[in-house]
Amino acid sequence: MSINSAVIRRDFPILGNELNGKPLVYLDSANTSQKPDVVIDTMAKFMREAYAPINRSAYTLAANATEQYEGARAAVAKFINANNAREIVFTKNATEALNMVAFSWGRANLQRGDVVLLTHMEHHANIVPWQMLQQERGIELRWVPLTSDFQLDLSSLETLLAGVKVFSFTSMSNVLGTINPVEKLCAAAHAAGAIAIVDMCQSVPHAPTDVQASGADFAMFSSHKMCGPSGVGVLWGREALLEAMPPFLGGGNMISEVRLDGFTCAELPSKFEAGTPPIVEVIGLGAAVNYLTGVGMQNVRQHEIALSNYVLDLLQSRFGDDITIHGPRNPELRGATFSFAFRGIHPHDLSQVLDQSNVCVRAGHHCAKPLMKIIGANATTRASFYLYNTTEDADALADALDSASDIF
Repeated sequence: MSINSAVIRRDFPILGNELNGKPLVYLDSANTSQKPDVVIDTMAKFMREAYAPINRSAYTLAANATEQYEGARAAVAKFINANNAREIVFTKNATEALNMVAFSWGRANLQRGDVVLLTHMEHHANIVPWQMLQQERGIELRWVPLTSDFQLDLSSLETLLAGVKVFSFTSMSNVLGTINPVEKLCAAAHAAGAIAIVDMCQSVPHAPTDVQASGADFAMFSSHKMCGPSGVGVLWGREALLEAMPPFLGGGNMISEVRLDGFTCAELPSKFEAGTPPIVEVIGLGAAVNYLTGVGMQNVRQHEIALSNYVLDLLQSRFGDDITIHGPRNPELRGATFSFAFRGIHPHDLSQVLDQSNVCVRAGHHCAKPLMKIIGANATTRASFYLYNTTEDADALADALDSASDIF
């Protein structure tokens, strides 16, 4: 079953706006997605009628707030098929979740000379924490390279995994759109005696997710990329690993007992949720999860495959050699995220010209500078599509690119 994006768009109030008499064409969802009315209204209603602290007070208002907060956790657990809600830890964002695993699990388990395997298509959030741990602990970093068609080069994976303790990789590149074979990579990691950590920021909003079937040991993603608010991310981990992992931050809510001579941690997931959490944002995330569940994630994926096919054919047929799209050509192997170079125009200049047509794209290194160097670009222009985008949005992008040619 396909989705009707023209109908979906009505759920997102910002997409009905016009600027200078022109409709808004939002093509930056790989960065952050727009929010439907149900998320906005749920958060506003909670703040107006139900706001209270959670897990700390016994009065009815607080108990009801706690119930809504934990209801959002249960919804997230079901959305990604976690074994139970205890495996869902709310963080500030996915970057914090990656840092939590790198430093909490990493400090407890990695010593000088231990090896962590990453890939050349990682976001900085899955590079820098490991480099910081490398400076602190003297661990070794290895890298899975890319093929000429923007896939991971797995020809030497067994060799690269030899002696590795951690294999941490993205499920989908935020630059190339490449979808990686998560189950295969996790199985290879386990066969080598390593744990598998998967950055799912770009895949959870766009396709069905089953963390148990994936074989991952830890996974993380962000609310703001999946129709929810910013300020909250999710760390999922296998319960046994989370139980054995030391806490990341200390303070209120993550303890069951504090004495002058030490402390005892609270049970999962509170053990990793020190301090007052982003209560309103978590409830907003719960509303976003329920919204996406109603749309159907398989429907979202099929819509984006069809849209990717349309975008690729449109841009290549219209501009030919004037446009270079960095990523797989097969829509089945990619998400609807397109980084490209166009007629020698600097990406930042191009994005400003597209903005004159209200076409919103991102220009820059996309927090993936090592990958930029590998593909031979300092920056790219990136247009990323989501469930609310239509073929008319793709046509608007192409028309705006043509307009840019008139200026430069």
